[in-house]
Amino acid sequence: MNRYLYFTVFVSGLTTLAIELSASRLLGNVFGTSNLVWAAIIGLILIYLTVGYFLGGRWADRSPHPQTMYAILAWGAFLAGLVPFFSRPVLWLAADAFDQLQMGALLGAFVSVLALFSVPVTLLGTISPFAIRLAVKDSRQAGTLSGQIYAVSTLGSFIGTYLPGLLLIPLIGTIRTFLVFSIVLTLVALIGLWRTAGWKKAALYAWMLVVLAFLILFQSLGPVKKTVGQIYETESAYNYIQVLEQDGYRYLRLNEGQGIHSVWHPTQIDFQGPWEQFLVSPFFYPDMRVQDVKSMAIVGLAAGTTAREATAVFGPIPIDGFEIDPAIIAVGRKYFDMNEPNLHAIAQDGRWGLAHSQKKYTLIAVDAYRPPYIPAHLTTREFFQIVRDHLTEDGAVAINVGRSPTDRELINGLAGTLQSVFPSIYVMDIPDTFNSMIYATVQPTNVANLQENYIQLQELAANSPGSVHPLLIQVLERFMINQQPTPKSQVVFTDDWSPVEWITNNMVLSYVFSKDIENLH
Repeated sequence: MNRYLYFTVFVSGLTTLAIELSASRLLGNVFGTSNLVWAAIIGLILIYLTVGYFLGGRWADRSPHPQTMYAILAWGAFLAGLVPFFSRPVLWLAADAFDQLQMGALLGAFVSVLALFSVPVTLLGTISPFAIRLAVKDSRQAGTLSGQIYAVSTLGSFIGTYLPGLLLIPLIGTIRTFLVFSIVLTLVALIGLWRTAGWKKAALYAWMLVVLAFLILFQSLGPVKKTVGQIYETESAYNYIQVLEQDGYRYLRLNEGQGIHSVWHPTQIDFQGPWEQFLVSPFFYPDMRVQDVKSMAIVGLAAGTTAREATAVFGPIPIDGFEIDPAIIAVGRKYFDMNEPNLHAIAQDGRWGLAHSQKKYTLIAVDAYRPPYIPAHLTTREFFQIVRDHLTEDGAVAINVGRSPTDRELINGLAGTLQSVFPSIYVMDIPDTFNSMIYATVQPTNVANLQENYIQLQELAANSPGSVHPLLIQVLERFMINQQPTPKSQVVFTDDWSPVEWITNNMVLSYVFSKDIENLH
C-alpha cells in the first residue's frame, strides 16, 4: 500500500510543478516573461498550495481513508487539464488588449486566468498532508514517514521542472502538455481508487479520463493567437514564436508580441529601425572604408535582418550570429530568407558563445535587449569586457536599447557601463520608435570622423555608382540628425549588481499606465 502511496505523491509533486511551469508559458505567450509575471505566477501558486496543505490536513483527519484522497486527486488532476480551455478565450481577449495597451482589460484577464488555477492547485496541495496521515500508523514513525513523503514529492517536483519546457511544450504545445500531465495524474487517481475501494468506485470517475482523452485526441485547439496577418506560430523551449505578413512585409514577434524582432521584404532593405543602424559603428574611425569592415558578430541574431543588411552593405564578410533559440533560427531560414552563405548562425547564449569564440570582429552588434526582457548578464562591465576582447583594434560595438519618451535611465546606465570599458561612447535616438543606439569604439574617436567619412562616401558614390550601397549613406545621415548627448553617468552594471529588471519594469509600467490614463480621458 505504501509503495503506491509514495508513487502517488511522486506523480502529484511532478504534476504540480509541471502545471506551474506550463502556466508560465500559457501566460507568457500573452503577458510576457518578466519578473513581474513570474512573481505573480509563483506567488499565487504558493498561496494555493498553502491553502491546500491546510485543508488537506484537516480533511485527512476528518476522513482518513485512501479513497477520499484519491477522489480529491482525481478532481484536481481533471480540473488542471481544463484550465487552458477555460482560459483560451480570456487569453485571446488579453492578446488584443496587449496590442492596444488597454491595461485595465489586460490586468483583469491576467488575474482571471491565474484564478482558474486556484481550485486544481489547491486540491493537489492537499495530497502530501493527506498521504502523511494515511501513512502514519505509529506516532513514533511520524517524523520519518513525513520526511520520506516530502522527499518523494520534492523529487517528483524536480523532474516536473524540466519536462514541460525541455520536452513536452516544444513537442506538443502548452495546452496538450497540460492534458498529458492531467491524464497521467487522473489515471494514477483511478488506479488508486480501484486498489483501495474497488472497480465500482473507480468507474464513477472514469468519465474524467474519457473527457481528457477526447480533448487531447480530437479537440481542435486553433491558434494560440488570432492576430491579423498571422502565417505561422510555434512554441519552442524558450519562446512563443509568431510570424506575421502584412503588405508584403514579414515580421517576427515573440511571446507577448510588443516588439518586432526581425523584418523581411523581398525587395526592401531599409526598415527605418535599429537593424540597419548597427552598420554605423565602424565609421567613427578616420578614413574608414567599406572594405575595412572585415567581419561581424551579432548577439541576438533573431531572423537575420541585420545580417542581411550587413551583407548587402559590406559584401559577403564572415558573420557569426548568436541566437539562443534554435527554433528562431529555423523560422528565420524558412520565412525570412536567412540563407546568406557568409552567415554562420550559432544556437548559443550570446555571452557564452562570444566568450568561447576564437575570433575577433570589426563590428559586434548586441540586439538582445527587448524591454522588459533584458538578459542582465548582457548588460554588465564583465560582458562588455568580453566584447572588447573580441574586437579588432579598429573595432566597435553597438547595442539596441529600449526607452520611453520620458525615461532614459536604462540608456544612462548602459552608457556608464560601456564607459568603464571603452574610451568613446555615442548615442542616437531612432526616429518614430522607442529605441536608441549606443556605440562604443576600442580606440578614442570622435563624431567629426564620421562626418568626414559620410562626405567621402557620398563623393565615392557619385563618382563610382554602385561602389557604396545607398543604405550606408542613409544610416550615417540618420545618425547625424538624431545624435543625442552622451550621458555623464557614474552607474556601472556588474555581474554582481545589474538591476535592469527593476529599471525596465518601472519604465514600462509608468509608460503603459500613463498611456492608458490618457486614453480614458
